[in-house]
Amino acid sequence: MKCPDKVQLSRADGEALRTRLAGNALTAADRRVLDQVLQWYFWLVFAFQEAKISLSRFRTLLFGKPSKAPTAPASETVPVVGAGDEGGSAELAEGTEATKPETTRAVARSQEDAGAAASSRGGHRPGHGRRGADAYASAERVACHHEELRVGEVCPVCGQGRLYALPPGVEMRIDGNALLSAIRYELEKLRCSACGEVFTAKVPDAAGAEKYSPRARAVLAVSRYYLGLPLYRVESYQAMLGVPVPDATQWDQIERVGDCAYVVFAQLEKEAAQGELIFQDDTAVRIVSLMKENIEMLSAAHAQGLSTPKERTGMHTTALVVKVGEHTALLYYSSRRHAGENLQALLAPRRAWRITKPRADRCWTGSNVGSTRRWTRIWWSRTARWGKRLATCSATGRR
Repeated sequence: MKCPDKVQLSRADGEALRTRLAGNALTAADRRVLDQVLQWYFWLVFAFQEAKISLSRFRTLLFGKPSKAPTAPASETVPVVGAGDEGGSAELAEGTEATKPETTRAVARSQEDAGAAASSRGGHRPGHGRRGADAYASAERVACHHEELRVGEVCPVCGQGRLYALPPGVEMRIDGNALLSAIRYELEKLRCSACGEVFTAKVPDAAGAEKYSPRARAVLAVSRYYLGLPLYRVESYQAMLGVPVPDATQWDQIERVGDCAYVVFAQLEKEAAQGELIFQDDTAVRIVSLMKENIEMLSAAHAQGLSTPKERTGMHTTALVVKVGEHTALLYYSSRRHAGENLQALLAPRRAWRITKPRADRCWTGSNVGSTRRWTRIWWSRTARWGKRLATCSATGRR
């Protein structure tokens, strides 16, 4: 909808128009003004409904542009020196005065006050916003020497001084790669014309003995469980770049990384069992093998005339965030066990000499309690004191 033309109507003209409207004595000019007013009404309704106009622009349309703030009076000027005076004499031009020291100090104080006010208001931070070269800690370093000159040579410009080294300049270049790249080794083969024996060149030692290197498996695990990329999407991306890796193959390689991580996870559990502060919570999860078991248990329950099976059918992922000294351990468990049961299993090997009990913060659900009452006391984060009930989350504590 097009914005209508502006209506220029004073207060007196508006009152006169209302009088003529009440007396049914409208002229052709009055009808045109009323038509423009109606157009403005419909346009404003449309603009607000479609979010086509902001409040600041609407204020400008109603009241016009705001007047500029009054500028500060010009400070007293410095002497004007005649550029063409001979002999270096400097005379003050007519109508000018020297800047007074008091005025200079006052201007400096006002500028400092303005800068302090801008910083207190959270003004724009100094800097250009780009990352420096030191931020790229893992960048490959390549030393570039001068093509013609060396340290100790005579300066080619003045011919008098000697060249010495300065700190090198830095230029960054960022390249792109596929998640997985492939190298094709073509092994030379030679056959004897007499006996037919075949001699094949060996693969370089840097290539390794397996098709997928440990780095390739780690990249697949990070892309799936850190970047959150589905395996089928990585498969299509790799096929587009000419290095196809099926999703089933990706899973096999990721599984080998998981086998290596079990030892690390067991050590994390051992350290987390000695933690001082524990946060825990549950969320729903779907596990294919357990879903199949649920179907079998439901069929067995129907055969016995029951609507639901007696066994537990829920599936949960428990997150345990444990503060251990200066470090934080994050543990995840996906199974039928609730958060309370996982916490109980984690604290079972807790060393007996640790008299201090851990502080546990959890959501207020019965499944998060388990049998950990003897381990936990409440920690009210809002009042910073011990309570006498089971620990709950902060939101439940406030309620």
